[in-house]
Amino acid sequence: MRVFVTGASGWIGSALVPDLMAGGHQVVGLARSDASADALAAAGTEVVRGSLDDLDVLREASAAADAVIHLAFHHEVAFAQGDFRAAADADRRAAETMGEALVGTGKPFVLASGTPVEAGRAATERDGHGYVPLDAVPPEAVGMVTRLATAEWVLSLADRGVRSSVVRLPRTNHGEGDKGFVAFLVRTARDKGVAGHYGDGANRWPAVHRLDSAHMFRIALEAAPAGSTLHAVADEGVSLREIAEVIGRHLNVPVAAVPPEEAAEHFGWLSAVLSMDQPASSALTRELTGWQPTRPGLIDDLDKGHYFITPSA
Repeated sequence: MRVFVTGASGWIGSALVPDLMAGGHQVVGLARSDASADALAAAGTEVVRGSLDDLDVLREASAAADAVIHLAFHHEVAFAQGDFRAAADADRRAAETMGEALVGTGKPFVLASGTPVEAGRAATERDGHGYVPLDAVPPEAVGMVTRLATAEWVLSLADRGVRSSVVRLPRTNHGEGDKGFVAFLVRTARDKGVAGHYGDGANRWPAVHRLDSAHMFRIALEAAPAGSTLHAVADEGVSLREIAEVIGRHLNVPVAAVPPEEAAEHFGWLSAVLSMDQPASSALTRELTGWQPTRPGLIDDLDKGHYFITPSA
Protein backbone atom coordinates (compact mmCIF):
# COMPACT_ATOMS: atom_id res chain seq x y z
CA MET A 1 0.00 0.00 0.00
CA ARG A 2 0.92 3.64 -0.40
CA VAL A 3 0.81 4.78 3.24
CA PHE A 4 0.66 8.41 4.33
CA VAL A 5 2.27 8.74 7.77
CA THR A 6 2.25 11.82 10.00
CA GLY A 7 5.04 11.88 12.54
CA ALA A 8 7.09 9.63 10.25
CA SER A 9 10.39 11.12 11.42
CA GLY A 10 9.47 10.98 15.11
CA TRP A 11 10.37 8.54 17.86
CA ILE A 12 7.95 5.79 16.80
CA GLY A 13 7.58 6.89 13.21
CA SER A 14 11.27 6.48 12.48
CA ALA A 15 10.95 2.85 13.61
CA LEU A 16 7.69 2.32 11.74
CA VAL A 17 8.97 3.52 8.36
CA PRO A 18 11.52 0.71 7.86
CA ASP A 19 9.01 -1.82 9.25
CA LEU A 20 6.43 -0.73 6.67
CA MET A 21 8.98 -0.79 3.87
CA ALA A 22 10.09 -4.29 4.92
CA GLY A 23 6.45 -5.30 4.45
CA GLY A 24 6.47 -4.02 0.87
CA HIS A 25 4.64 -0.74 1.51
CA GLN A 26 5.49 2.65 0.04
CA VAL A 27 5.69 5.39 2.68
CA VAL A 28 4.77 9.03 2.20
CA GLY A 29 5.89 11.03 5.24
CA LEU A 30 4.73 14.44 6.43
CA ALA A 31 7.66 16.77 7.21
CA ARG A 32 7.35 20.21 8.74
CA SER A 33 11.09 21.01 8.76
CA ASP A 34 14.10 20.62 6.50
CA ALA A 35 15.68 18.25 9.01
CA SER A 36 12.62 15.99 9.03
CA ALA A 37 12.40 16.07 5.24
CA ASP A 38 16.07 15.13 4.91
CA ALA A 39 15.69 12.26 7.40
CA LEU A 40 12.65 10.89 5.58
CA ALA A 41 14.29 11.16 2.18
CA ALA A 42 17.36 9.35 3.51
CA ALA A 43 15.08 6.58 4.78
CA GLY A 44 13.66 6.12 1.29
CA THR A 45 10.26 7.71 1.75
CA GLU A 46 8.40 10.20 -0.37
CA VAL A 47 8.16 13.55 1.43
CA VAL A 48 5.15 15.85 1.75
CA ARG A 49 5.98 19.21 3.32
CA GLY A 50 3.54 20.56 5.89
CA SER A 51 2.35 20.38 9.48
CA LEU A 52 -0.78 19.25 11.31
CA ASP A 53 -2.13 22.76 10.84
CA ASP A 54 -1.94 22.54 7.02
CA LEU A 55 -5.32 20.93 6.53
CA ASP A 56 -5.35 21.17 2.73
CA VAL A 57 -2.04 19.29 2.62
CA LEU A 58 -3.39 16.60 4.94
CA ARG A 59 -6.58 16.22 2.91
CA GLU A 60 -4.79 15.86 -0.41
CA ALA A 61 -2.14 13.46 0.90
CA SER A 62 -4.77 11.28 2.58
CA ALA A 63 -6.98 11.14 -0.50
CA ALA A 64 -4.00 10.12 -2.64
CA ALA A 65 -2.93 7.32 -0.26
CA ASP A 66 -4.15 3.76 0.18
CA ALA A 67 -3.93 4.12 3.97
CA VAL A 68 -3.17 6.70 6.65
CA ILE A 69 -1.32 6.35 9.95
CA HIS A 70 -1.56 9.39 12.22
CA LEU A 71 1.28 9.51 14.76
CA ALA A 72 2.08 13.22 14.96
CA PHE A 73 1.07 15.45 17.86
CA HIS A 74 2.07 18.97 18.89
CA HIS A 75 4.18 17.76 21.83
CA GLU A 76 6.03 21.06 22.18
CA VAL A 77 2.72 22.92 22.48
CA ALA A 78 1.29 20.38 24.93
CA PHE A 79 4.33 20.05 27.19
CA ALA A 80 6.98 22.71 26.58
CA GLN A 81 4.34 25.44 26.29
CA GLY A 82 1.90 23.77 28.68
CA ASP A 83 -1.14 24.09 26.41
CA PHE A 84 -2.40 20.51 26.02
CA ARG A 85 -5.85 21.75 25.04
CA ALA A 86 -4.51 23.64 22.02
CA ALA A 87 -2.48 20.60 20.95
CA ALA A 88 -5.50 18.33 21.32
CA ASP A 89 -7.70 20.72 19.35
CA ALA A 90 -5.17 20.81 16.51
CA ASP A 91 -4.98 17.02 16.58
CA ARG A 92 -8.76 16.76 16.32
CA ARG A 93 -8.89 19.06 13.30
CA ALA A 94 -6.12 17.07 11.59
CA ALA A 95 -7.76 13.71 12.31
CA GLU A 96 -11.13 14.91 11.04
CA THR A 97 -9.57 16.26 7.86
CA MET A 98 -7.74 13.02 7.08
CA GLY A 99 -10.63 10.80 8.13
CA GLU A 100 -13.19 12.63 6.03
CA ALA A 101 -10.92 12.18 3.00
CA LEU A 102 -11.20 8.40 3.44
CA VAL A 103 -14.96 8.08 3.99
CA GLY A 104 -16.52 5.43 1.75
CA THR A 105 -13.20 4.10 0.47
CA GLY A 106 -12.68 1.11 2.79
CA LYS A 107 -9.11 2.29 3.32
CA PRO A 108 -7.32 1.89 6.67
CA PHE A 109 -6.92 4.84 9.05
CA VAL A 110 -4.81 4.12 12.13
CA LEU A 111 -4.63 6.66 14.97
CA ALA A 112 -2.15 6.77 17.85
CA SER A 113 -3.70 7.36 21.26
CA GLY A 114 -2.91 6.50 24.89
CA THR A 115 -3.98 3.74 27.25
CA PRO A 116 -6.70 4.82 29.69
CA VAL A 117 -6.52 4.81 33.49
CA GLU A 118 -8.87 2.53 35.41
CA ALA A 119 -8.96 2.70 39.20
CA GLY A 120 -7.62 -0.41 40.91
CA ARG A 121 -6.99 -2.56 37.83
CA ALA A 122 -5.28 -2.80 34.48
CA ALA A 123 -7.09 -0.98 31.69
CA THR A 124 -8.21 -3.13 28.76
CA GLU A 125 -9.10 -2.42 25.16
CA ARG A 126 -12.78 -2.30 26.19
CA ASP A 127 -12.21 0.60 28.59
CA GLY A 128 -12.21 4.29 27.87
CA HIS A 129 -15.08 4.34 25.41
CA GLY A 130 -18.01 6.68 25.72
CA TYR A 131 -18.88 10.35 25.39
CA VAL A 132 -17.80 12.82 28.07
CA PRO A 133 -19.17 16.38 27.69
CA LEU A 134 -16.39 18.96 27.93
CA ASP A 135 -18.39 21.12 30.33
CA ALA A 136 -18.45 18.21 32.78
CA VAL A 137 -14.68 18.12 33.30
CA PRO A 138 -12.30 20.61 34.97
CA PRO A 139 -10.50 23.02 32.61
CA GLU A 140 -7.13 21.30 33.05
CA ALA A 141 -8.62 18.02 31.79
CA VAL A 142 -10.35 19.37 28.68
CA GLY A 143 -7.38 18.65 26.42
CA MET A 144 -7.15 15.03 27.51
CA VAL A 145 -10.89 14.50 27.08
CA THR A 146 -10.68 16.08 23.63
CA ARG A 147 -7.95 13.65 22.62
CA LEU A 148 -9.97 10.70 23.88
CA ALA A 149 -12.96 11.99 21.94
CA THR A 150 -10.83 12.16 18.80
CA ALA A 151 -10.05 8.45 19.18
CA GLU A 152 -13.77 7.70 19.53
CA TRP A 153 -14.51 9.75 16.42
CA VAL A 154 -11.90 7.82 14.42
CA LEU A 155 -13.41 4.51 15.56
CA SER A 156 -16.84 5.76 14.45
CA LEU A 157 -15.54 5.99 10.89
CA ALA A 158 -15.97 2.22 10.74
CA ASP A 159 -19.67 2.96 10.14
CA ARG A 160 -18.78 5.28 7.25
CA GLY A 161 -16.70 2.99 5.10
CA VAL A 162 -13.27 3.41 6.69
CA ARG A 163 -11.25 0.53 8.18
CA SER A 164 -10.39 2.64 11.20
CA SER A 165 -8.46 1.53 14.27
CA VAL A 166 -6.81 3.11 17.30
CA VAL A 167 -3.49 1.93 18.68
CA ARG A 168 -3.18 2.97 22.30
CA LEU A 169 0.36 3.51 23.50
CA PRO A 170 1.58 3.10 27.08
CA ARG A 171 3.26 5.89 29.06
CA THR A 172 6.72 4.67 28.08
CA ASN A 173 7.87 3.63 24.59
CA HIS A 174 11.47 2.98 25.54
CA GLY A 175 14.62 2.27 23.58
CA GLU A 176 18.04 3.68 22.76
CA GLY A 177 17.74 7.37 21.97
CA ASP A 178 14.56 7.85 24.03
CA LYS A 179 13.99 11.45 25.14
CA GLY A 180 10.63 10.82 26.83
CA PHE A 181 9.41 10.24 30.36
CA VAL A 182 12.10 7.77 31.45
CA ALA A 183 14.87 9.96 30.06
CA PHE A 184 13.34 12.85 31.99
CA LEU A 185 13.46 10.81 35.21
CA VAL A 186 17.13 10.01 34.57
CA ARG A 187 17.96 13.69 34.03
CA THR A 188 16.05 14.67 37.15
CA ALA A 189 17.92 12.11 39.24
CA ARG A 190 21.26 13.26 37.86
CA ASP A 191 20.46 16.95 38.47
CA LYS A 192 19.08 16.47 41.99
CA GLY A 193 21.45 13.74 43.15
CA VAL A 194 18.63 11.39 44.11
CA ALA A 195 16.51 8.89 42.19
CA GLY A 196 13.08 9.82 43.45
CA HIS A 197 9.82 7.98 43.10
CA TYR A 198 6.37 9.45 43.68
CA GLY A 199 5.10 8.57 47.17
CA ASP A 200 5.72 4.94 48.09
CA GLY A 201 6.61 4.12 44.48
CA ALA A 202 3.78 1.62 44.08
CA ASN A 203 2.17 3.41 41.12
CA ARG A 204 2.73 1.51 37.88
CA TRP A 205 3.40 2.44 34.28
CA PRO A 206 2.68 0.25 31.27
CA ALA A 207 5.60 0.11 28.85
CA VAL A 208 6.76 -1.21 25.48
CA HIS A 209 9.89 -1.06 23.37
CA ARG A 210 9.42 1.38 20.50
CA LEU A 211 10.27 -1.28 17.88
CA ASP A 212 7.44 -3.45 19.22
CA SER A 213 4.95 -0.58 19.27
CA ALA A 214 5.97 0.43 15.74
CA HIS A 215 5.23 -3.10 14.54
CA MET A 216 1.80 -2.91 16.17
CA PHE A 217 0.94 -0.03 13.85
CA ARG A 218 1.92 -2.10 10.83
CA ILE A 219 -0.27 -4.98 12.05
CA ALA A 220 -3.18 -2.58 12.54
CA LEU A 221 -2.67 -1.20 9.05
CA GLU A 222 -2.61 -4.63 7.43
CA ALA A 223 -5.12 -6.63 9.41
CA ALA A 224 -7.09 -4.85 12.14
CA PRO A 225 -10.88 -5.10 11.70
CA ALA A 226 -12.74 -1.82 11.30
CA GLY A 227 -13.44 -0.16 14.63
CA SER A 228 -10.65 -1.96 16.52
CA THR A 229 -9.05 -0.62 19.70
CA LEU A 230 -5.60 -2.11 20.21
CA HIS A 231 -3.08 -1.87 23.05
CA ALA A 232 0.64 -1.85 22.22
CA VAL A 233 1.58 -2.87 25.77
CA ALA A 234 4.43 -5.26 26.65
CA ASP A 235 4.94 -4.58 30.39
CA GLU A 236 1.50 -4.35 31.98
CA GLY A 237 2.76 -2.31 34.91
CA VAL A 238 6.28 -1.44 36.08
CA SER A 239 6.37 0.22 39.49
CA LEU A 240 7.94 3.64 39.84
CA ARG A 241 10.04 2.24 42.66
CA GLU A 242 11.57 -0.36 40.32
CA ILE A 243 12.40 2.34 37.80
CA ALA A 244 13.97 4.55 40.46
CA GLU A 245 16.04 1.68 41.83
CA VAL A 246 17.60 0.98 38.43
CA ILE A 247 18.28 4.69 37.90
CA GLY A 248 19.82 5.01 41.35
CA ARG A 249 22.07 2.02 40.80
CA HIS A 250 23.37 3.24 37.44
CA LEU A 251 23.90 6.84 38.58
CA ASN A 252 25.21 5.78 42.00
CA VAL A 253 22.74 8.06 43.79
CA PRO A 254 20.35 7.24 46.62
CA VAL A 255 16.77 6.18 45.97
CA ALA A 256 14.12 8.05 47.93
CA ALA A 257 10.40 8.62 48.18
CA VAL A 258 9.15 12.05 47.15
CA PRO A 259 6.03 12.99 49.17
CA PRO A 260 3.07 13.91 46.95
CA GLU A 261 3.05 17.46 48.30
CA GLU A 262 6.65 17.90 47.11
CA ALA A 263 6.27 16.08 43.78
CA ALA A 264 5.48 19.14 41.65
CA GLU A 265 8.66 20.86 42.81
CA HIS A 266 10.79 17.73 42.33
CA PHE A 267 9.38 16.33 39.07
CA GLY A 268 7.83 19.43 37.52
CA TRP A 269 5.16 18.83 34.87
CA LEU A 270 5.66 15.06 35.04
CA SER A 271 4.33 14.89 38.61
CA ALA A 272 0.73 14.69 37.38
CA VAL A 273 1.55 11.58 35.32
CA LEU A 274 3.50 10.00 38.18
CA SER A 275 0.61 10.51 40.58
CA MET A 276 -1.59 7.90 38.88
CA ASP A 277 -1.46 4.11 39.04
CA GLN A 278 -2.10 3.22 35.40
CA PRO A 279 -1.34 -0.37 34.38
CA ALA A 280 -2.78 -1.62 31.10
CA SER A 281 -3.30 -5.02 29.47
CA SER A 282 -2.84 -6.08 25.85
CA ALA A 283 -4.36 -9.56 26.20
CA LEU A 284 -7.27 -8.83 23.84
CA THR A 285 -4.96 -7.27 21.26
CA ARG A 286 -2.67 -10.29 21.27
CA GLU A 287 -5.63 -12.63 20.88
CA LEU A 288 -7.10 -10.61 18.03
CA THR A 289 -3.95 -9.83 16.05
CA GLY A 290 -1.27 -12.29 17.14
CA TRP A 291 1.07 -9.41 18.07
CA GLN A 292 3.82 -10.51 20.43
CA PRO A 293 6.47 -8.09 21.71
CA THR A 294 9.97 -9.51 21.30
CA ARG A 295 12.27 -6.71 22.51
CA PRO A 296 13.55 -6.18 26.08
CA GLY A 297 11.15 -5.01 28.79
CA LEU A 298 11.61 -1.61 30.44
CA ILE A 299 13.78 -2.75 33.36
CA ASP A 300 16.02 -4.88 31.15
CA ASP A 301 16.33 -2.00 28.68
CA LEU A 302 17.27 0.42 31.48
CA ASP A 303 19.87 -2.04 32.70
CA LYS A 304 21.56 -2.00 29.28
CA GLY A 305 22.93 1.41 30.28
CA HIS A 306 22.20 3.55 27.23
CA TYR A 307 19.88 5.85 29.20
CA PHE A 308 22.83 6.86 31.40
CA ILE A 309 25.33 7.90 28.75
CA THR A 310 25.87 11.64 29.08
CA PRO A 311 25.81 13.77 25.90
CA SER A 312 29.53 14.52 26.19
CA ALA A 313 30.50 10.83 26.52
